[in-house]
Amino acid sequence: MSTMLAARLHGPRNLRADRVPHPGPPPAAHALLRILTTGICGSDLHSYLGARIGDTPIQDPLTIGHEFSAVVEAVGAGATDAFGQPLVAGTRVAVDPAQPCGRCELCERGHPNLCRHLRFCGNYPDGGSLCEWMHMPARSCVPVPDAIDNTEAALLEPLGVAIHAVDLAKLRVADSVAILGAGPIGLLILQLARLAGASPVFVSDNYAWRLALAERWGAVPIACDAEDTVERVVRETRGRGVDVAIEAAWAGDSVAQAAEMARLGGRLVLVGIPGDDRLVMKHSTARRKGLTIRMSRRMKHTYTRAVSLVLDRRVDLASLVSHRFPLARAAEAFALNARYDDGVVKVVVDSLILNTDT
Repeated sequence: MSTMLAARLHGPRNLRADRVPHPGPPPAAHALLRILTTGICGSDLHSYLGARIGDTPIQDPLTIGHEFSAVVEAVGAGATDAFGQPLVAGTRVAVDPAQPCGRCELCERGHPNLCRHLRFCGNYPDGGSLCEWMHMPARSCVPVPDAIDNTEAALLEPLGVAIHAVDLAKLRVADSVAILGAGPIGLLILQLARLAGASPVFVSDNYAWRLALAERWGAVPIACDAEDTVERVVRETRGRGVDVAIEAAWAGDSVAQAAEMARLGGRLVLVGIPGDDRLVMKHSTARRKGLTIRMSRRMKHTYTRAVSLVLDRRVDLASLVSHRFPLARAAEAFALNARYDDGVVKVVVDSLILNTDT
């Protein structure tokens, strides 16, 4: 059997370009995908740094990655796409990495993101997209029009996560918002909040280049390493606080800060994933303010909206991408991203390009 290249995590910070078996023909209702582009996500970095995500350790070498675009090379019998249409070879697709069972109580209630039997690309033991070919359920494949390029197609997944977070926030026109963290998810939430009519939108981060993007997209930037973020937001809102605080960083005491920024009766949405798997905030703050706290678990029913937003150019995905690497240099890509230097915002890995010196 032929082999292919795959970026596999063998332990903390130990990502290797390995030769592994080609997956072969797809089974019924599945597709064989030729991977095009994969974006590196914050949750991938958690796996890279600690060989675990939350309470799920990586026990064997695992191919990681879950934000990706692909082209269908072959399909199994009865393969239908995300819209229930026959999936055919040659179709370029964005891929939903989540694979809910569709039969459990939460799936039947319309919450596939909370599926009791959820499988997920790059989450042990399920392999991810940092490889050349892989099998996926055909129903995970979302055909994309030619006007959306391979990188944008891959980034429809984090855009979906941002859409779901904004859905949970229940934003109204002229709501004030604070977003903690100007990584890709925080910046996408910012763009969506502005589309929804939120104003002002404060964004805090400790990297100047990310704050510059936030300001470009209409935010009031706050350098959290240079000033007290809570004090600034409270002062700017004349002591009231913001209608909605969205935590998209989970660094240090960012959750506690988000709660302090929210107004009485405000809404707090937690999107970030903590490295130590702990949630800490001041109980009296949340209780006395009567905060509504929503935990954001990935996304649901967002791809159609995400495609529409990108086609209409109402959301800018391309400007998030700061670095590109070929698959053979995925370890360099992760090391760079983990250091957060060289102006890194979003790093993508191209599987069609196996190696390059540029």
